[in-house]
Amino acid sequence: MSTNEQVAGKLEAIAQMMELLGEDGFRVNAHNRASRAVAGLAEDVAVLANSREALLAIDGIGPKTADKIIECVRTGTIAEYEELSAKVPVGVREILALPGLGPKTARAMWQILGIDSFAKLKAAIADGSLKTLPRMGDKAIAKINEAMAMAAETAQRHWIGPAWTVAQRVIGELKKHGSVARIEPAGSMRRGKETVGDLDILVALKEGKEADAEALIAMACKMAGVTQVISAGVTRASLRVLVDAGGTRWGGDEQAENSGATTAHSKGPTIQTDVRVVPLRSFGAAMQYFTGSKDHNVRLRALAQDQGLTLNEWGLFDDAIWKKHHTKGKVEDGTDLPKAVAGADEEGIYAALKVAFPQPEQREDRGEFDVKQPTRSIELADIKAELHAHTTASDGAMTIEQLARMAHARGFHTIAVTDHSQSSTIAGGLKPDRLRKHIDDVHSVHAKLHKELGITVLAGSEVDILTDGSLDYKDDLLAQLDVVVASPHAALTQDTEAATKRLLKAIEHPLVHILGHPTGRLVMRRGGLSPDMARLFAAAKQHNVAMEINAHWMRLDLRDTHVRQAVNAGCVIAIDCDVHAPSDYDNLRFGVMTARRGWLTADICINTWDAKKLHAWLKSKR
Repeated sequence: MSTNEQVAGKLEAIAQMMELLGEDGFRVNAHNRASRAVAGLAEDVAVLANSREALLAIDGIGPKTADKIIECVRTGTIAEYEELSAKVPVGVREILALPGLGPKTARAMWQILGIDSFAKLKAAIADGSLKTLPRMGDKAIAKINEAMAMAAETAQRHWIGPAWTVAQRVIGELKKHGSVARIEPAGSMRRGKETVGDLDILVALKEGKEADAEALIAMACKMAGVTQVISAGVTRASLRVLVDAGGTRWGGDEQAENSGATTAHSKGPTIQTDVRVVPLRSFGAAMQYFTGSKDHNVRLRALAQDQGLTLNEWGLFDDAIWKKHHTKGKVEDGTDLPKAVAGADEEGIYAALKVAFPQPEQREDRGEFDVKQPTRSIELADIKAELHAHTTASDGAMTIEQLARMAHARGFHTIAVTDHSQSSTIAGGLKPDRLRKHIDDVHSVHAKLHKELGITVLAGSEVDILTDGSLDYKDDLLAQLDVVVASPHAALTQDTEAATKRLLKAIEHPLVHILGHPTGRLVMRRGGLSPDMARLFAAAKQHNVAMEINAHWMRLDLRDTHVRQAVNAGCVIAIDCDVHAPSDYDNLRFGVMTARRGWLTADICINTWDAKKLHAWLKSKR
């Protein structure tokens, strides 16, 4: 866990415990705002904490919360957090996290009935004592039971990769209905977050086909993979759909560790999938609303209110007209709406509110409202080269020629073959003699395919960064390689200073082109290294080394906030799929999403450069 995550988590926990103790709402909100501010930082809060003024310059952090952030960075905790933790059992906070359960109810359960765990809550439901609380009837208890059952099933969030596969499967099935005009995923998946709690699929039907909504919802409920229909109506269904995370191939130290991850998913976890049918004239508004994030939407609705407008999932309306219409009854399906200012597309909504259109991945209230003239974010189609790929020479599934032909089929002008170095024994890392022979083999395939297809096949290696920062091959052998991707694979629990010195030494090596998956983290599996990223980015800029976004959905390393920091530091970035199997090329979309979350533009991503520029850059280190 990074320092930012630790500090943000402590501040959020303080806010939760204050709520449960019935403390002042202003203080609760102050800690929640500070938590969100720290979580959204591109910079390392441990570095910013060296200057109280630097913290106070951040929107959402006040004098008192700044002092607590400094305290947490220096000591690893916050005195107030420890004091509150002694008063509020952890189980009470877990109960508060149940959907639909507010702090007043959780507090009453705890203070009146002594319920401080799920076990005691279940017991109170069973013996009827929960009914003795105010406003606690059969319906409320039924909702709590449902929330507990769902919490148990969805305790683990899902990697974006497997969740994306589910979303595309659902969309593919529903597109078969002839009345569908538009269908897209929304929510955190559309924003490119590395983990997804649930899926939102929005559907608009063709004009004149609105009556087919109920038939489409019925079709959704009967799809293959649906294990439970939580609820279903005329225009919406909440479903539980099977998730499959199969197909993962790993090299090096990750292979053994993550084989269990695929097995666990094959047992049948599910993800809540909400399918909503909205009017075609409201599709843009619904996409904006359900894409989020919550913080972004709160800001946008406030801007609408300041202009005398109401923004909701149905559209952007004149406030007076909406309120007059709304008194007639709650809008259920969008069939009876007043005239909207905008709503058919998202761009119209942002234009009407005089806000520069932010890409979905940027909607986290991290500066997007301050942009006057947005730059074009990198797109999937911009990527023209893959610079980190493995073959059967180490732990890959394809030969050199198969790898290169697939890269050409993807429209790439260059593919770098970067099999593992000798220290990665579990991944079949190449000893020096094997590597020399491998270089010859790569050159032979290049000669053949460059003439036939025009693609450049480069001989490289993913070279282990050893614990002291030295590289896994001697310099005379490294100099024979077209591409050197230096990556950490072992000793991923080093302290910050040791990790920083180790990676700095690799960056400063004159033969290194790319720092591969710099922290070695695995999403929801391993925190990896926590180096001083600001120092790494400064060195990478100085030595013209590219910092990699490893696009595999279990890595996404650099992570989004690191990308933002690297962009601000002026680094060049590589987005690589770390290809081991044919399907790994498809992970490119997740690397690009992460890049967009970090506001990366195509010009500083080396994978977007034309062949002449890229090859000249690579040769500049030889």
